[in-house]
Amino acid sequence: MTFTDQQPLGSPFSAATPAEDIVADLHLSGATAVVTGGYSGLGLETTRALTAAGARVIVPARRPDIARAALQEVSNCEVVPMDLADLGSVRSAAARISDCLDRLDLLMAVAGVMATPERRVGPGWEGQLTTNHFGHFTLACELYPLLAAAGGARVIVNSSAGHTLTAIRRHDPHFLTGYDKWLAYGQSKTANALFAVRLDALGHNDGVRAFALHPGRIITGLQRDLPLQEQIDRGWVDGHGNVIGAGFKTPSQGAATGLWAATSLLLDGRGGLYLEDCDIARVSAPDQPMDDGGVRAYAIDPDEAARLWDLSAAATGATPIPR
Repeated sequence: MTFTDQQPLGSPFSAATPAEDIVADLHLSGATAVVTGGYSGLGLETTRALTAAGARVIVPARRPDIARAALQEVSNCEVVPMDLADLGSVRSAAARISDCLDRLDLLMAVAGVMATPERRVGPGWEGQLTTNHFGHFTLACELYPLLAAAGGARVIVNSSAGHTLTAIRRHDPHFLTGYDKWLAYGQSKTANALFAVRLDALGHNDGVRAFALHPGRIITGLQRDLPLQEQIDRGWVDGHGNVIGAGFKTPSQGAATGLWAATSLLLDGRGGLYLEDCDIARVSAPDQPMDDGGVRAYAIDPDEAARLWDLSAAATGATPIPR
């Protein structure tokens, strides 16, 4: 992947495309997907669309009882307990998945947290980086043999326009010198994008391709840690929590880019790219406003991606992917 690859392809879909339009003509019978967070918000829309197209979907869930209730009317779907902030739980979930599959066609990292109060997990790690990045990093590494066995798997990682808030803070990735909930979120989203770049570089010879994406602005459970007044002050919602901000997508529209990334023939032979609005995003200037779209160069830089990968592998002790 080079920066020149970060150019829109002219996809037939757009920001307004709902999830069901992406899969309308697809036949995914025989394919298996793992969708983290696949029981609420964008993840639930993703699970519904994939199963409607015939795929089998496994949903790792921190709250398995709630997940099963949310998915009770979705066929060909099963829930596996998993907490992304607990790497032991991630490894247990990966082991259960590996016991029942001989290949995995899609790994979709949809689950995440945003702008949470300061939380320390594991050996004192910052909670958003752990949940959004380290957890998915570990899951992908543990499931990699299944992905490689598919002979054409894709890994789809939900990043965000929030990545524009900061590059990886190599001097203090865990905010030991003072916590900022939005910078911590931004760093975790940059990590998601860089993870896709490096995973694609390591996996493409095995047919494993990876993409990161911005799903768009959507009000879902992701905002659960934000006080209502803060959402009002940002112009997102009214006093009753109803969406009023311009440019917001429905959850179905928000799930569409991930589904396009997972299934589009236009992306065959490509990988390590950052996507938005059902197309490849352009590289954005350092001073470009967050809501103008695009991806910062630091979030798709192969050298930055390799450094983050090595940091993540050392921290998590995840099973290495053959180079």
